[in-house]
Amino acid sequence: MNYTGKRPRIVLLIIVLSILAASTARADVVTDWNIKAGEIVVASGMTTPVACRTLAIVHTAVYEAVNAITGRYLDSGLKLKAAAGASIDAAVAAANHDTLAKLAPSQQAAMDNAYRAALAMIADGPAKTEGIAVGEKAAAAILALRAGDGADAIEAYRPYTTAGVYVPTIIPVVPQWPQRKPWLMTSPAQFRPGPPPELTSELWARDYNETKSLGGKNSARRTPEQTEIALFWVAALPPVYHGVVRSVANMPGREVTRNARLIAAVTQAMDDAVIAVMDAKYHYGFWRPITAMRNGDLDGNNATERDPSWTPLIETPMHPEYPCAHCIASGAVGAVLQAEIGAGPTPTLTTTSYISGATRSWAKIEDFTQEVSNARIYAGVHYRNSSEAGAAMGKQIGELAAAKFLRPVN
Repeated sequence: MNYTGKRPRIVLLIIVLSILAASTARADVVTDWNIKAGEIVVASGMTTPVACRTLAIVHTAVYEAVNAITGRYLDSGLKLKAAAGASIDAAVAAANHDTLAKLAPSQQAAMDNAYRAALAMIADGPAKTEGIAVGEKAAAAILALRAGDGADAIEAYRPYTTAGVYVPTIIPVVPQWPQRKPWLMTSPAQFRPGPPPELTSELWARDYNETKSLGGKNSARRTPEQTEIALFWVAALPPVYHGVVRSVANMPGREVTRNARLIAAVTQAMDDAVIAVMDAKYHYGFWRPITAMRNGDLDGNNATERDPSWTPLIETPMHPEYPCAHCIASGAVGAVLQAEIGAGPTPTLTTTSYISGATRSWAKIEDFTQEVSNARIYAGVHYRNSSEAGAAMGKQIGELAAAKFLRPVN
């Protein structure tokens, strides 16, 4: 997505505004609550791994509740049944409320207000009562199902050092996450890639020098648009990806159960992607660019020149480098969306919480996934091989989600 000059930018703006207008017009209760749930998660201050788990639980409960009412799909895990005519709007509201009340308790007041407002729009009667009941049942069942998934395992990261020697004192993000039970994978290591490149290899020199050149804070080679892309994707919480998903969910002719199923598939794939990438990251413990660039004379490779004061464009995340976490997330989302709608032209867009008012759009799903991979190199926090490995892992996990969820209509 590289646009230069006034006319292409005007054309792009028209496309973006058209998609936004269409998305607003065709939004349904599932996508409306997806936005609200994302806001709750962001306001709670959750880390990205915890947020991915939370929204996977929320949207799995939503799908089970909606499908209990419509009976549209055969892949329900709970096999819930609802009385004829039960309110889908009430069920979705209840499923969101009860899961988020448990998982984001600091936002209880905001959640209660949103819930009351939603229920006030639904006429009192048996349909509303039954809808609330099935939403509550779905929420309770999914919360119970994931209660023992390992997310509450004790964090026991041991810093690498020798006695008496100072090391940075911030504990990395969720080192216990590789102990979690996945939704889709057989184990956290199912798609663990081979090791990162040997430090004496040409591949390592290629990656080192590309990130050193493009990802430095004061890079002279990074273009303004590349900087814009890097900063856009500083946002890592699920809502930045869910905007892309809603571009598909709000297309003409979509049905509410289908959207609930799609978002459940995406959120489960994203949660498994985080489990898988943390497994690989803590298994390999590969150094980030800021560490490598300042120690380029220690890797035994004559093609990697040390820069003692190199810094990345953005702040480096607090977990090992390999593989790329943003890339596995985008790969998983992209694979689910392509399984849902095919690989042809699919205009999508999303916004970021990092830059107020910033929006990016793409003509094809693969353009979106490739941009995310590039962004992390432009930002100076990843290498090309790591981006490719992460995207490949995400694609495999997304395909698992598609195989589980995206089946024919009942």
